[in-house]
Amino acid sequence: MKHHYIGLLGQVITLFEDREKYDEEIIGNLNKKLKNMTQEEHDTITRLTDEVLETLHAVFKTGDAAGELAQKAAALHRQWVSFYWDSYSKEAHAGLMQMYVNDERFTVYYDKVQPGMAKFLRDAVFIYTGMKK
Repeated sequence: MKHHYIGLLGQVITLFEDREKYDEEIIGNLNKKLKNMTQEEHDTITRLTDEVLETLHAVFKTGDAAGELAQKAAALHRQWVSFYWDSYSKEAHAGLMQMYVNDERFTVYYDKVQPGMAKFLRDAVFIYTGMKK
């Protein structure tokens, strides 16, 4: 592939390791988007990735997943996933967040800096989307 995968994108790429668990069409569409990403798009998603993580790190210490800053992190994460998805749905976003907690390959990405951060982001997104645990 012509672009280097960074940050949160690395966790999406792990989907390729376990194709039988995920829809082939979704993986194919994601792969096509990644292959065709321009340098400007790459720079934009890199900045957004950094902003998601910086906001999440700042708010995690408060423990308030319903707070304004936590909801900003959830909204930024929505922007991040929307960059890759053809269309956004609250249900899919909440489901992705539950997968982040259920699948250690995703959990470790967030929890490497602070244990519990994946669950905190999931909780913030559940509140953001109005979906229950």
